[in-house]
Formats: sequence, structure tokens, C-alpha cells
Amino acid sequence: MKVGDVMTHDVCMVKGNETLKQAATMMAQEDVGFLPVYEDDRLIGMLTDRDIVLRCVAQGHDGKARVRDAMTKDIKYCYEDEEIDSVLSNMADIQVRRLPVMNREKSLVGVLSLADAAKSCAAAATGKAYSGITRRGGNHAGDRARA
Repeated sequence: MKVGDVMTHDVCMVKGNETLKQAATMMAQEDVGFLPVYEDDRLIGMLTDRDIVLRCVAQGHDGKARVRDAMTKDIKYCYEDEEIDSVLSNMADIQVRRLPVMNREKSLVGVLSLADAAKSCAAAATGKAYSGITRRGGNHAGDRARA
């Protein structure tokens, strides 16, 4: 099975210069916790609800801060024509729950979430990805707020 068979096709995106309040409002309206960030028709980052909390709120910033101040700049993605099992294994290794999905021309065509995979893939593959994603550490391990 290919990523393109499983992914979410309808993707909400946010611009890097929008405020975190605007991004959070969009997340609430669309019931998502992840927004690809774009500028000039190019993917420049990813923003999660966790990014907003750890990189802005916990640091004393308010909703007027810009998306680019909280987004993850190290973009991890997959291609729509990749095998889903391989991508799930990679998601476990890099500890992410969601990945932007690109076509071979590197245009955003969707988002793959662990939830998308769980609906269509074998339980063993999804379970392995989930167990890797939830192990201690990962992208935000160094972002923890200090009391």
C-alpha cells in the first residue's frame, strides 16, 4: 500500500508571518494539531499545538508571536508513492506522529498521520510505529520548560 492511498488529502496550511493566535484558531476550527507552514508556495516548516505551548507559551510569549517563532524548521516529509510500511518505520525512528506528504515535484499533496495509517494498515505496523513514536526523547526533549 502506498502513502497516497492512506493520507489525508485536504490539508490546512498557515503562513509563517501569521500570529500564533490565528494558527491556534485555525487548529481549533479544523480540529487538527498540526499545520504545514508555507511561504511563497513553499513548505518552510511545521507547526503543532505542542510547538505553540513549548516554544512560545512556556517561554512567556503570547498569541501575537509569529508562527515562524514556534514552528519546527527541520522538515521531515515523505512521498505519496512510498510504501506505507517503510514510512511508518521511519516515523517510529524519527518519533513523529504526522508527516507532510509531497509529490515528486516536492509540492505538498497531503498529510500522513498515525491515525490515517491505523484506519487502513495492519495493526502490527501501526503498533510498531506508535511504540517508537512514544518512547522517551524526540524532537521536543530539549524544549522542555524549566521550573
